[in-house]
Amino acid sequence: MAGCEAAWQAAEAGARVVLHEMRPVRATEAHQTDGLAELVCSNSFRSDDHETNAVGLLHEEMRRAGSLIMAKAGIARVPAGGALAVDREVFSQAVTGTLEAHPRIKIIREEVAGLPPEDWDSVIIATGPLTSPALAEAVHGLTGEGELAFFDAIAPIIHADSIDMGVAWKQSRYDKGDTEEDKAAYINCPMDRDQYEAFIDALIAAPKTEFKDWEKDTPYFDGCLPVEVMAERGRETLRHGPMKPRGLTTAHNPDEKPYAVVQLRQDNALGTLFNMVGFQTKMKYGAQADVFRMIPGLESASFARLGGIHRNTFLNSPRLLDGVMRLKARPSLRFAGQITGVEGYVESAAMGLLAGRFAAAERLGQTITPPPSTTALGALLTHITTGHVPGRKGAFQPMNVNFGLFPEMEGPSRGPNGERLRGAAKAQAKKRLMTARALADHEAWLKGAMAQAAE
Repeated sequence: MAGCEAAWQAAEAGARVVLHEMRPVRATEAHQTDGLAELVCSNSFRSDDHETNAVGLLHEEMRRAGSLIMAKAGIARVPAGGALAVDREVFSQAVTGTLEAHPRIKIIREEVAGLPPEDWDSVIIATGPLTSPALAEAVHGLTGEGELAFFDAIAPIIHADSIDMGVAWKQSRYDKGDTEEDKAAYINCPMDRDQYEAFIDALIAAPKTEFKDWEKDTPYFDGCLPVEVMAERGRETLRHGPMKPRGLTTAHNPDEKPYAVVQLRQDNALGTLFNMVGFQTKMKYGAQADVFRMIPGLESASFARLGGIHRNTFLNSPRLLDGVMRLKARPSLRFAGQITGVEGYVESAAMGLLAGRFAAAERLGQTITPPPSTTALGALLTHITTGHVPGRKGAFQPMNVNFGLFPEMEGPSRGPNGERLRGAAKAQAKKRLMTARALADHEAWLKGAMAQAAE
């Protein structure tokens, strides 16, 4: 994601780019194809609401900056209520085809084992969460920093025609979405209390992937916890997380309120595949099918892909990178994507967008101007280059974009009709002010960059 976006941004700015991709010469534990920008964890880019949601704001900023990833996500979009989700194959093929056709981009399929040669004087390393061991070891040797890592998990994907729609029904939570298709974007599988309790028991008892000795102290990223780890944290955790029944009405019996609900989100444009929302797992393959077929409506489920877990590598970026993402120990190297300590598809691509623009500006003799910290792009850049998270202490850790990364601002005390704002209404009004400020500052930043490029 980050490498593709970086290559596109740099080439569109006028630089010539060589894009190195190790697949299919060397495979990873999670990828299944040799396509660029293959999505391995989920097919969702999360909320597309740019007025009150930080990731939706990041979507909009990237679109306005000519993002390849966001443009192709629009082409590959599938119904997902208020979220942006894509057909994985269509998305990857669109990104791959566009980069292969670009006159200033050359794609080389080979592994860069170790640090790039010294005569490569402008390099972006955007190796994603599954950096090859040889390159990861070389980078850590150069920086003198111990390796930082966390575990990430993948949710299963189910064939739609194996789901019992006599039990399940289609509905987005709170009927979100602008179209009838969006409002019916999710398949919901209801559970009563006894079914839920039995399911929790099975999750906890199921055999799990055993970590190697050197992996046992590696933490999970809280935004992508395995479902059984959530269950172990408390029997009600899932019912108040991915299995919460709020905002849903059982289509087959509207008077019956489910105790818990498992949601499935469309995974391809044909609507033939659905993934289990929030059901990343480290259960062994044989156990997964048995446990997940306990879910009402999934008794005969056929799995296109079972879940899994992989180890992600990231840098101590605030210590190692400068303000424009260059490695302090070797400024000819820039880093982008999840390896820098952002988490999520869009956040990774956003760092690629900035790295590509910065590298091109440097190559073309232009002044590099980072985006303001009041923007979503700038807030993420500030996070990875300074590690500053308001109200949080402790070591640098991967982070999704969120309003806590933005400079604080006062929210309104009264609404448009003079009414006093409190609680959730005040919080929403404040978010709208923050996103309006962000887009105004983002527009000014883009205009400044365009003016300089024209000189």
